[in-house]
Amino acid sequence: MSTATVHPAPSTTRPRAARIALVTLQVLLAAIYVFSGLGKVTLEATTVAGFAAMGIGPAGAATIGVLELLGAAGLLIPRIAGLAATALTALMIGAVVITAVTIGGAMILVPAVVLVLDVTVAWVRRHETAALVRHPRRVLLG
Repeated sequence: MSTATVHPAPSTTRPRAARIALVTLQVLLAAIYVFSGLGKVTLEATTVAGFAAMGIGPAGAATIGVLELLGAAGLLIPRIAGLAATALTALMIGAVVITAVTIGGAMILVPAVVLVLDVTVAWVRRHETAALVRHPRRVLLG
């Protein structure tokens, strides 16, 4: 029988101001994704037209909307916020690339700024995300 050495999760103690700033950023991002995701899930005419201009049909728009809503919920759950931010980073990389290739210009600014904010949350929470990936039961069930 082998024994495994279990290392405790990295300390996530941050100064109070940093914790408040991080949570505020996560709530802001969640609000952005809820607003954006609802327009896609409900297939608003302007949203569908915008996606059609990029060559993405209504099913693609709705799928992206669902992913955004799930990501928004994840950002509000502290134990999975880093993982949600990482997943949203991947989604926004796609948004930036597709926007750059199909529309270009100033339209790339919004997804690019949201991408930078997602990367910020993912980076700050990287140790918590790594602990979650290594030991999901321990992290999720406390």
